Amino acid sequence: MSAKLLLSTACIRNENGSLSARPLYPSMPSYPKSTSFSSDEEKCMEGSEAKALFSVTGMTCSACAASVEKAVKRLPGIKEAAVDALNHRSLVVFCPAFVNEEEIREAIEDAGFQATLIREDLRYGNRHLICRILINNLNCISCSITLQCYLSSLNGVAQAILPPSTHHLQVHYDPRLLDCAQILEVIHDTGFEGVLLTTGEERCTVHLHLDGLPDHTLIGKSLRALQGVEEVAFNAELSKLSISYEPDLVGPRDFIKTIESFEDVKVTIFSGKGGREADREIEVKAYYTSFLWSLFFTLPVFLTSMVLMYVPGVNRVLEGKIVNMLTVGTAVRWALTTPVQFIIGRRFYVGAYKALKRGGANMDVLIALGTNAAYFYSVYSAIRSASSDDFESTDFFETSAMLISFILLGKYLEIVAKGKTSEAIEKLMDLSPETATLMTAEGEEEIDSRLVQKNDVLKIVPGAKVACDGVIVWGRSHVSESMITGESRPVAKGKGDAVIGGTLNANGVLHVRATKVGSESALAQIVRLVESAQLARAPVQKFADLISKFFVPLVIVASICTWFGWFSAGKLKGYPESWIPGSMDGFELALEFGISVMVIACPCALGLATPTAVMVGTGVGASQGVLIKGGHALENTHKVNCVVFDKTGTLTMGAPVVVNVNLLRDINIQEFTSLVAAAEVNSEHPLAKAIIEYAKKCWQQEEKNESSSPIWPEVRDFEAITGQGVKAVVRGREVLIGNKSLMLDHSVDITTDVEEKLKEAERLAQTGILISFDRELHGILVVSDPLKPGAREAISILKSMKISSMIMTEAKPQDKAQKVKELQAAGNVVAMVGDGINDSPALVAADVGIAIGAGTDIAIEAADVVLMKSNLEDVITAIDLSRKTFWRIRLNYIWALGYNTLGIPLAAGALFPWTRFRLPPWVAGGAMAASSVSVVCSSLLLKNYKRPNVLDALVMQQRANL
Repeated sequence: MSAKLLLSTACIRNENGSLSARPLYPSMPSYPKSTSFSSDEEKCMEGSEAKALFSVTGMTCSACAASVEKAVKRLPGIKEAAVDALNHRSLVVFCPAFVNEEEIREAIEDAGFQATLIREDLRYGNRHLICRILINNLNCISCSITLQCYLSSLNGVAQAILPPSTHHLQVHYDPRLLDCAQILEVIHDTGFEGVLLTTGEERCTVHLHLDGLPDHTLIGKSLRALQGVEEVAFNAELSKLSISYEPDLVGPRDFIKTIESFEDVKVTIFSGKGGREADREIEVKAYYTSFLWSLFFTLPVFLTSMVLMYVPGVNRVLEGKIVNMLTVGTAVRWALTTPVQFIIGRRFYVGAYKALKRGGANMDVLIALGTNAAYFYSVYSAIRSASSDDFESTDFFETSAMLISFILLGKYLEIVAKGKTSEAIEKLMDLSPETATLMTAEGEEEIDSRLVQKNDVLKIVPGAKVACDGVIVWGRSHVSESMITGESRPVAKGKGDAVIGGTLNANGVLHVRATKVGSESALAQIVRLVESAQLARAPVQKFADLISKFFVPLVIVASICTWFGWFSAGKLKGYPESWIPGSMDGFELALEFGISVMVIACPCALGLATPTAVMVGTGVGASQGVLIKGGHALENTHKVNCVVFDKTGTLTMGAPVVVNVNLLRDINIQEFTSLVAAAEVNSEHPLAKAIIEYAKKCWQQEEKNESSSPIWPEVRDFEAITGQGVKAVVRGREVLIGNKSLMLDHSVDITTDVEEKLKEAERLAQTGILISFDRELHGILVVSDPLKPGAREAISILKSMKISSMIMTEAKPQDKAQKVKELQAAGNVVAMVGDGINDSPALVAADVGIAIGAGTDIAIEAADVVLMKSNLEDVITAIDLSRKTFWRIRLNYIWALGYNTLGIPLAAGALFPWTRFRLPPWVAGGAMAASSVSVVCSSLLLKNYKRPNVLDALVMQQRANL
């Protein structure tokens, strides 16, 4: 290690024994000399951001979500705050130098809501991954310390651990800043040899239920002593033990064995439902119970005021006087309505108080004002009649009770409907089998599938589901992956093939070695991606947020104006007295109109229009093998009018072959191919493999021995030049292999004849590779990569959708990104479809990045849409689904806005002068509740989405051609 490195970094030994390096002189971004910063600002720039996920209860509409977001963003150091009112969650990105999780939680609670930090799910938002690398030439402790310090000083590396005894290096890194390939390159540059073993998320978590009277402290110490255990937490109320661990080192069966070594302790997998699902069930049950109790009291109120008063005999009893003019019917309705108003309806008072306390207003404020107006006017009327000999009371007790009952029913139906919007995630989570057959030295054992550990060998019988991701070590079968990828045809699998957890084994017995368990599995990652997508808000949601901000105050003003207008018109004889119903006076008629306006208005429908459609749309996409990362990606995808395809591996099969060789000099073909193959043997590019395979066949034909393998000449000074080709010295000759740009950069002359040959290859959708020896062109290799089945048809379908297509190949990563920016500057909304690391800059630069499932992890991370299959027709499915989703969002907005635009004037009595039509407040309240339910049900219709028929016809054609 250089002296410069030793002087510029300080190695610090952490509590766990690992070494980390900290720069003695950390580099800072450049600012004008006049710029000054506070100490806190400097800390935030030097420090890294953190994420916290909170469960927030008490939110009823988008106005509540906006209030939470506003309260959080008032805190110093908050970089971003996203609130999901549907799932009662809030994701906060903050600077730890300014604020911590507890202060954020307190801010949410000060705003009038209950907040709980979700530690279990927080790991899903942690972007640190861990890769494990075997270091072959580690000679001493000094080498170990040197490598640890060097890696720890890299930007993006959080920690590097290298025990000299094992030679197994563990690097915790941020995938947004570097990848495993770059880490391996750094290790090579420092003089060590590294072999990548595994890469994945930092840890898994298992939840265990303890029966008996365990010593929690002693059990915790015993578990923490196990290698790989990172965190142990115990919930005494649920007898639940949560253990976070590294699956490469330890597993849940090890924990159970350790715990059961203590006397009188029995351990099982904790079977409690997830926090979000449990909260939803509690909320559904609470509203259902409240509605039943409300109905119990409201039904007699309704009967006494609307039905029994017309039944002979009964009406005499109800009209009987108790005190002065106070009737039995009024007293009964008063007694029955009071518990509905103040006990069952307490939730609306609490919600209104919290909303007003934080300086806002929501639906609870409207409901509380409307029901209170009806109830307390009725109380006033009843008291006045009891103290008067001639005042006949007219009460609105049925309005108050029925209004609360209808709203509770509507809320119950709304929550049930909203729960159905996340059914796609629940179905994905249910794909894993309950049990697995573990193969051991003693035989076979059936265990809970959640107890499977890495490197376990599992037996999968025909008709059984695969318990976890793994590799087949014995057997052959067909596996149905339709539930994960959407591919309906079973896929043939044999020894060495990978299988995905949750897929179905069809007709053969398989032995599978577990490679990814728990949160590392493909199924868990898909679930997390969809959950994250549903948390991300679409930009169109800002429209609803803006309206909701002013909606409730405007409705209150409109309600007061309605009452005052009708009351004033009555006093000033603005309408005939015959308009007033016989059981009312002018004040009561005006009051009814005012209450109806207050309770019919519904901002909730506006707030639900976008998130419910996004939830269903992303869930439907996941079920069809199209993973869309949130509302922003959905919104951009539906606007796409230009799709740029990477050629190799995206439009083509990714298996190129040499189809023609043009020799430009007098050289033996075997000598020519030997020099070229020797230079390309160190390259990982698919074209290099095609060239080597062609050279191998030429050599075998010359030797007349198809089973032998050639030995290529020794290579020196090999260099791979990104986006151009390779350069090397073979047998003392400088060999250049690549495109025209590479040749021009090295002053190699390209004749007009060669230019024509390259154009001819391009016309045939082939790639012409130029070969130069000692700066002179010696030949052209023409390589063809067969198009994927349906590629031409997919582009034709895009054209019919008025979407232009472009192909980009053999270009540098920065050139691809630049071309995307040029298309955007020309007014196009660009989608980039790619599969490789070199596509990542273009995927990020595009309005929508689409990565095919067979691509690299980096490409998938950079993309907005991930296609689980490598079928290009899924690009069309993604665009079509986003268009259908946003058509549904627009329909939801039209309905929500139209409902309020028509409903409020109707409730205000706009038709009353001509038709004498009045909308009773309890009917208005029912209509309000129905509007929210109708928007959710409208979004649920997306579950019936079918991709374009032309795609199904294309798939059938492809199968017929097989």
